[in-house]
Amino acid sequence: MVYRVTRHPILEFPEKKLVTITVNGKKIKCYEGEPIAAALLASGIRVLRKSPKLHEPRGVFCAIGRCNECIMKVNGVSGIRTCVTPVKEGMIIERQDT
Repeated sequence: MVYRVTRHPILEFPEKKLVTITVNGKKIKCYEGEPIAAALLASGIRVLRKSPKLHEPRGVFCAIGRCNECIMKVNGVSGIRTCVTPVKEGMIIERQDT
């Protein structure tokens, strides 16, 4: 199921290129240039990581790159803030539970 605003009475959404990324081993379709976190939320992925001490689910919090709630491993690099990192074709994204 996709959770994405596609029609709005005031805003316009320009056509974007559809790309494929891999998230925790699963391929998903999303739009090039949108924030990774937005693509994951639109695909129904709400838990981006788990807290290190209590292993509680964490997702998007500030959505402006100021906190660490949305960090994930992107193309082998840990600690990437997915709320401000744009999607590119073929990205490999993994949950980071530390």
